[in-house]
Amino acid sequence: MKKALLLLIATSLMVPAIGGAQRKQPVKRAAPTRKAAPPQNSFKVQLSKALRMAQAGQTDAAANALFTLSRRPELASERPQIKYVLGTMLMDLKLYQTAAFQFVDVIRMRHPKYSKLAIERLSIVADALGDDTILNYAVSRVNLTEFPPKLRDMIYYRLGEITLRQRDFSKAAALFDKVGSNSSYYFQAQYSRGLSELEANQPAMAIQTFQRMIDARSTAPVTDTNKVSAQMGLARALYQKQEWEPAIEAYAQIPRDTRMWHDAMFEQSWAMLRAARFRSALSNFQSLHSEYYKDFYMPEGLLLRAIVYLYICKYDEMEKVLSLFEKTYGPVRANIGDFMKSTNDSGLYFAEVEKAYNMRKSDKQANLRLPYIVLRNILEQGDVRRSMTYLAKLNREKERVEANASFRASALGQYSLKIVANRSRNTRYAVGDMVKAHLMNMRVELRDLYEQAGFIRYEMINGRKESLKKKIAGKDLGEEQIDDNVDRKFYIQNGYEYYPFQGEYWLDEIGNYHYLGKQSCE
Repeated sequence: MKKALLLLIATSLMVPAIGGAQRKQPVKRAAPTRKAAPPQNSFKVQLSKALRMAQAGQTDAAANALFTLSRRPELASERPQIKYVLGTMLMDLKLYQTAAFQFVDVIRMRHPKYSKLAIERLSIVADALGDDTILNYAVSRVNLTEFPPKLRDMIYYRLGEITLRQRDFSKAAALFDKVGSNSSYYFQAQYSRGLSELEANQPAMAIQTFQRMIDARSTAPVTDTNKVSAQMGLARALYQKQEWEPAIEAYAQIPRDTRMWHDAMFEQSWAMLRAARFRSALSNFQSLHSEYYKDFYMPEGLLLRAIVYLYICKYDEMEKVLSLFEKTYGPVRANIGDFMKSTNDSGLYFAEVEKAYNMRKSDKQANLRLPYIVLRNILEQGDVRRSMTYLAKLNREKERVEANASFRASALGQYSLKIVANRSRNTRYAVGDMVKAHLMNMRVELRDLYEQAGFIRYEMINGRKESLKKKIAGKDLGEEQIDDNVDRKFYIQNGYEYYPFQGEYWLDEIGNYHYLGKQSCE
């Protein structure tokens, strides 16, 4: 009976009296309640406002608003659009790594419209960052022919690079060949195509590829990067084809004031050795081993120089060069071994190469545990160089966020910093592993070169013994000069001038050495 009465009372409180005033009830203080969530329509209004800000170029405000709305469950159906537009806003802010995460999310949603658009945007972001992982993810989700024509050249070039590193040379060359001649990637693609052909042991095809590049850049300055790269590729192709004299001439066309000149001179020296042009090779070595290049890691160069001296029976010079090799690279070999035994932490390997990287940029001394010539060589390796460039781009992205105080304090700014920090940390560990692998290769190389030095020293001792036998037998060697039949007018015609000199070496005013030594062998 009481239960029915309570129910009747509760019902009467909820229903107004018919045809008149409501029955008055004692006023009761209501218990505090949570604020009601705004209706879904209000979020759609906010989304429309954010999209209008994006169209009006209010990038910062639009990005922050879209980032907040992307997390609302009420807008789940609009999330692909929200994240896609957010990614484009981040691209405008040059926050490429943060933008990449938005596009990847959209691709995973498999939206019929925005996922395809996100793939196109992600490929552009991957190209800007130089990130193979992101690019692979983008192109694996769609047929290449579905990309807009304006993006296909970039996609073919980047995929060719990846395929070349995977050592699928024929496929890489085919991808590079698809890059159009009007593309900004064309010459890079042609150079990489030539490298692929060389790796596939097709030097004749590579010669044609590099020659086409040189012809196409005939009117460019002598230091033009594409022109110089093609010339270097041509010289290497001729060397691989064992055409020594044309290779020597091709190497000689590399301008002195380009970064490839040192490598060109060293490789030309090998060609000169194979062509039995010993005096020319020794002229190169005098420049290669000058004080200017003391920071270059080049143990093979000293042994090659010793071999040339062996051919012309200059045993005293051989002894000096072999001693220099041991004095220079003995400590290097020991330092590498000690460092690798002391730690297996990838972070420490990265920290060491980072010190050398900053030292090279700022020209300040650093407390290095490994020799600078070793770290400098590792920094020139393709995988390390690409990763360090990627790290530099991440650092610039971090600086852009931190330069804007209000953006940095926002939820999107903190999210961006977190992404960049995670990517930077992972990349540092990856670079550390690369450094470790390169150091291992250098240890193996130096071990093999030390064995070669031992063989060369053995040949030197045998040569000295035979020379003494001939001297005792009265068959001493004459004073014939190497290349004595070459008149000095030959050098003058080729742009050289001669000045007074003492000894066997002569140094011109710009650092060219010309060996004028005596023949010591029969």
